[in-house]
Amino acid sequence: MSDGEFRLAYVPGVTPGKWAGVWAERVREVPLRLLQMPAAEVVPLLRNGGVDAAFVRLPVDRESLHVIPLYLETTVVVAPKDHAVAAAEEVELADLADEDVFEPLDEVLTWDDRPGQPAFTRPESTAAAIELVASGAGVLLLPQSLARLHHRKDLTYRTVTDAPQSQIGLAWLAAETTDLMEELIGIVRGRTPNSSRGRNPRQQPTGKKPPQQRPSSKHRGQKRRRR
Repeated sequence: MSDGEFRLAYVPGVTPGKWAGVWAERVREVPLRLLQMPAAEVVPLLRNGGVDAAFVRLPVDRESLHVIPLYLETTVVVAPKDHAVAAAEEVELADLADEDVFEPLDEVLTWDDRPGQPAFTRPESTAAAIELVASGAGVLLLPQSLARLHHRKDLTYRTVTDAPQSQIGLAWLAAETTDLMEELIGIVRGRTPNSSRGRNPRQQPTGKKPPQQRPSSKHRGQKRRRR
């Protein structure tokens, strides 16, 4: 934490607004600062102490990190609106066998065998690849969240049912599991404020004394005999 705030980085496509809203309700004394950055920069920044935690795309190098896998993203193919894939509700990789498929340098999917045919160039970024798809030079496979982020009116996308999927995780330094980090973990995992693992679990009222147990009949009898 720096300057009284908790710094949370996230890769493009992640939408942390819901979690940030819960944080604002539960941790009013510590502002949450959100920082979007390229996926390749997040883990190095986390290791250097530039942020306190980060939403990352898995897999990442887990050395000195704690990582909680959160959710899988649907993989889609992006193509011009008049492309043949637009006529289907969803497609398989085999349907793209004859397509020129772009592989940007910031590719986030992991392939054993890349689908389709290699496009004429490798764009430097997903944004640049989207521009080339819009020109009709090929198609692009990527997580649906990134397709939405780079949405254009002249493009569409369809789910690819048998493609690899990207997974989002929450990462932080293993040596920095602070109370605030535990609070964030609880928020992301959907724990309630009353959870015993939260930072400030609400205690039960202690003003009332616990009810005293009545002595058994055996003990009452002993007391009467001592009178």
